[in-house]
Amino acid sequence: MSAPDQAIDAPLTPTQLARRWQELSTDPTFEDVAGKVELTEWGEILMTPVGKSHGLAAMRIGERLRHALGGHTMTEVGVATSIGVRAPDVAWCSNEYLEAHPEELPLSSAPELCIEIVSASNALPKLREKAIAYVNAGAREAWLVHPDSRRVEIYSRSGKSETTAFGFSLSSLF
Repeated sequence: MSAPDQAIDAPLTPTQLARRWQELSTDPTFEDVAGKVELTEWGEILMTPVGKSHGLAAMRIGERLRHALGGHTMTEVGVATSIGVRAPDVAWCSNEYLEAHPEELPLSSAPELCIEIVSASNALPKLREKAIAYVNAGAREAWLVHPDSRRVEIYSRSGKSETTAFGFSLSSLF
């Protein structure tokens, strides 16, 4: 990590970001943070409070995905992306993905499905940027779930889509 009075003049490398993320994960200052912690590509810390409705939605989505698809669900796991270490609200992965990625933090590539839950405090352009970053980091799809309007934006390697390739009923998320 650079000294506090030194400005960073270029985005951090993936190795530098992973090191910074690992340092944060063992820093007792962040031990009881009631929210999500992420890093920008410049190593800046982003903290987002997580409310009850958001937490309930994340667990509901994770449970439904695991029940419908099998595999594994994770919440707020660090993923190395081109825009820093980001943590999807919910991620789903297959057994094969889990075996191929033994690293603890951050994950070197995105799980097959990364999901962000949209809340009033979110800036949609930033969430869309994250969704695309997850896909570019290896996710098959990234979803933006809008609980209030009961809709889902789906992003894949071919761009924005109206349907998911996961054979999952999106209406069951709500």
